[in-house]
Amino acid sequence: MKITVNLASRPYVDVRSIIKQLRILMAVFIVLALPLWLLLRAERKNAEASTARVDAVGNNVRRLEQQQRSYQALMREPQNAAVLTQSDFLNSLFRRKSFSWTATMTDLETVLPSGVQVLSIEPEVSPDGAVAIRLRVNGARDRAVELVRNLEKSRHFAYPRLAGEALATSTGPNQGVQPINASMQENFDILADYRPLSRDEEKSEHPGAAKTDTAAGEKRVEEKSDEQSIKEKKPRKMPAPAYVPGAPTQTGPGRRGAQ
Repeated sequence: MKITVNLASRPYVDVRSIIKQLRILMAVFIVLALPLWLLLRAERKNAEASTARVDAVGNNVRRLEQQQRSYQALMREPQNAAVLTQSDFLNSLFRRKSFSWTATMTDLETVLPSGVQVLSIEPEVSPDGAVAIRLRVNGARDRAVELVRNLEKSRHFAYPRLAGEALATSTGPNQGVQPINASMQENFDILADYRPLSRDEEKSEHPGAAKTDTAAGEKRVEEKSDEQSIKEKKPRKMPAPAYVPGAPTQTGPGRRGAQ
């Protein structure tokens, strides 16, 4: 029979295995922390570069704003007030002239449902060139809702919203109280942002029209070349013979050939 006697005052603990586990955990943490530290360092450099670029852009903006204020103060001087007023007038005139009524009406025809009548169109051109259109239309309410939906789907109009509505007033002799229904004629005010497409976008949207324009241009070029060739084939007029003293002169058919 074997008897084991433990005379230690504290229980035995295997510290070596615990230290080994701690070393393994420390190694794992170091392996994980190293790429994170490298990533943090790279991001810090990128942040410093971005901050430097933002500061440079801010300084440039402040310089341009200061230059703009100096120019504005120069234009507000009494001797330049007339030029400033004229430039504002010309800029507003150019903005109004840049609005194409023909293109707007053509684009509006593609979204206007049947039974809706356009009463007025009021374009508003902002100084930055953005165009907002106020439409006043007359028709049934369901048709007006359809018009707004068509404007939302269109590439030419953006952010359509209904600004107001009112019953269409009648001044005829048969004016009277009418029942409220869905087909009652009403006046609607619709606001929408207008954005005309560029030529490339128009060609992509209407490829048939682009082909037609190309064919028409080629036909005009061919007609011009034909006209040029016809002109070149016309006989040239011979120059009149020079007068030589002492030489016999020709007379008309009713006169004698010699004096």
